[in-house]
Amino acid sequence: MGFLSFQQENLIFFPEKLPTDYRFGFRQEFEELTIPASDGTKLHGVLFKVPDPKGLVFYLHGNAGSVDSWGWVYETYTDLQYDVFVLDYRGYGKSEGSISGESQFYADVQTAYDVLKNRYGEEQIVVIGYSIGTAAAAKLAAENKPRLLILQAPYYSLGDLMQSLYPFVPTFLLRYKFETFRFVQLTKAPIALFHGMLDEIIYPGSSEKLKAHLKPTDRLVLLKGQGHNGMNENPAYKREVERILAKLP
Repeated sequence: MGFLSFQQENLIFFPEKLPTDYRFGFRQEFEELTIPASDGTKLHGVLFKVPDPKGLVFYLHGNAGSVDSWGWVYETYTDLQYDVFVLDYRGYGKSEGSISGESQFYADVQTAYDVLKNRYGEEQIVVIGYSIGTAAAAKLAAENKPRLLILQAPYYSLGDLMQSLYPFVPTFLLRYKFETFRFVQLTKAPIALFHGMLDEIIYPGSSEKLKAHLKPTDRLVLLKGQGHNGMNENPAYKREVERILAKLP
């Protein structure tokens, strides 16, 4: 518990650091973006491009790895004729610094979003968050005006998730609340939740609990046979996302 009190970042975030001269092996055309945070820290992300895009997928990845491993999600969305931006959080990939607080985490995401919405109108932007990225994605959608919010394997809150995994740990020790439920209920954009029925990390009931905070027109899709990882490659997920995007006004 003492370790949790003072070293929470080491228990929540598992970054992969990359050298600044690292060369990515992506097959899609891409552009590396360096984005200065409010304190001057340089954040890094990769923008994947298609000819005549329908819009942009602004993607917030899970808690382990970096753009080098997460960037391959582009295949799902460039196939649907969307550009894709994948941000590396502080200390991940080529992004400088380290994560030291929840408000800092949110602020960095907003800073990156501000840069991208100068290139794409918000009516063209789909915000997607996976796992640890879902609270930040939901907050972004609540405080901006994207076209759509998709949450993949979301948690109700980090405290709720902690109780499901480690019920003996008092949640008041958590400095990172990540209260996804507070943000989805403030989001005016359409919302789609996707959760694997075999998710071994974030229990599927998390999305069931979030559903109570959604608008009547929002959707929850439970994916049979899907665990926590690999959702973007799931054929049922890809079919449903294509259907949702096609129905957007």
